[in-house]
Amino acid sequence: MEMTENDIYFKTREAIVKVFNSLGPGLQKSTYESVLFYELCKMGFNVKSQPSLPIIYDNTKLNDSYKVDLLIDNKVIISIKSEEFITETNHQEINTYLKLCDKKLGIMVNFNTTNIEQSINVKVTG
Repeated sequence: MEMTENDIYFKTREAIVKVFNSLGPGLQKSTYESVLFYELCKMGFNVKSQPSLPIIYDNTKLNDSYKVDLLIDNKVIISIKSEEFITETNHQEINTYLKLCDKKLGIMVNFNTTNIEQSINVKVTG
């Protein structure tokens, strides 16, 4: 049975908490991305790390592309941070990714925290 975005979110949240509890805060973003990628794959998801997604502008696919940190089952985008402060621009970034690749659910997580539960931000479109 194919999982919905909501199902993927709850399983991804479990994986994020597990990674955080194992590694703790303060490491580089790339470390969290690698370990979360591994954990999600272990859970049976089809995960792409740093996939190049096309830019579609004015109904035209341009040669340039952009990358998201993780794409789960071609449905859910994850943006990983390891920052002292998260800005409004960081929050808007996930909205832009969702719009550009026509996805419904995005998760931004900041691993540089003492409370991972409060550092998981969900964005939903459409």
